[in-house]
Amino acid sequence: MKRSEINDIIKNMEKFLEEHCFEIPPFCKWSPEEWQEKGSEYDEIRNNQLGWDITDCGLGKFEEIGFSLITIRNGNLKDPDNKKVYAEKVIMLKENQSFPFHFHWYKTEDIINRGGGDLIITVYNDENGSFSEEDVLIHSDGRKYYVKAGTGVVLKPGESITLLPHQYHAFSVVEGSGDVLIGEVSMCNDDDNDNRFYENVGRFPDIIEDEEPYRLLCKEYPAAP
Repeated sequence: MKRSEINDIIKNMEKFLEEHCFEIPPFCKWSPEEWQEKGSEYDEIRNNQLGWDITDCGLGKFEEIGFSLITIRNGNLKDPDNKKVYAEKVIMLKENQSFPFHFHWYKTEDIINRGGGDLIITVYNDENGSFSEEDVLIHSDGRKYYVKAGTGVVLKPGESITLLPHQYHAFSVVEGSGDVLIGEVSMCNDDDNDNRFYENVGRFPDIIEDEEPYRLLCKEYPAAP
């Protein structure tokens, strides 16, 4: 992805969050220059990859496949002193975008439609890395029920679904309903080790530096001075 594209995506999400009256943490608003001055007291942000995260899944088609997100809080399973066992994200999925099938080896997560359009979560059980044809158990806003494999569960604003380990899921949007503001509340997040994509796609983009960064992404923070 070009840096100019990432900059525009971040600005667009900032505007979208403002429209939905969703405030983000101060560190999400720091410039690259401000980051150079941040000491070791902010190492939780660095070590736990809090902040901006833009992905096109390595396919170069962000307007079709990928999404933009902010990790607001996160624990760290590699830290023996970690007491934070949860994570929270806010995600923007555009109406014509999708995010490909994947599951998590360990993480249980709630996906919440925080506003905007109608979100589709398509689900399968995992069967040795492939899609199982078994019915899928759904946990949604206090209700348990089964759906056929490959069902797209529609979440309207305010509705949520709980996704369990080894439960394949993909994101898309009901046509004509608009961009979606998604919340994620989960166990600790580890994008380096806990994602299993059905197809061979990437998670973090390779960046072509065609202009200066507007915000740093979560893997770009400089070490404390």
